[in-house]
Amino acid sequence: MPLFQKSVIAKYLKTQDKTILSNQWTDFKNHFHNPTIQENIRNSKEEQYQEGFLRDLFVKILGYSLNPDANFNLTTEYKNVKDSKKADGAILIEEKVRAVIELKGTNTTDLGKIETQAFGYKNNQPDCTYIVTSNFEKIRFYIDNAIEHIEFNLFTLTESDFDLLYLCLGFNNIAKNIAK
Repeated sequence: MPLFQKSVIAKYLKTQDKTILSNQWTDFKNHFHNPTIQENIRNSKEEQYQEGFLRDLFVKILGYSLNPDANFNLTTEYKNVKDSKKADGAILIEEKVRAVIELKGTNTTDLGKIETQAFGYKNNQPDCTYIVTSNFEKIRFYIDNAIEHIEFNLFTLTESDFDLLYLCLGFNNIAKNIAK
């Protein structure tokens, strides 16, 4: 069973600003569909591109503000409440963690192998609803649990799939809890 019904996706896509979607799609394509950039990403180690990935996708495309910017809503290396483990990224809405992000290098081809780690971070954040895992080429989006997810290949994403990615992960949509 898919994470969302097609009729629900269509309903919420109609609420999105078409000009913003079109502009962000163009910016996304220019970056993530560029063969040279794709090759450089594939050759980067996890630590080399983590902050860059968050900036390239979440800030420039999806509308977040990264720490140390004023009023930031995205931060790196977010510490668990109970222990010293840290998620690679966290989306903050009203100073509460709404999503955790776990990143690996492109040499991690099976994102399912990092679900346990990502959900360990989610379970240590009482207000967390969304979980994002990525190897910089593919990105998975979960809501509440590991039973269902949507996976996007950023290097081959179509415009309609980008619209769904934006619907799920765009800052305004996460802030309004649209995916939930």
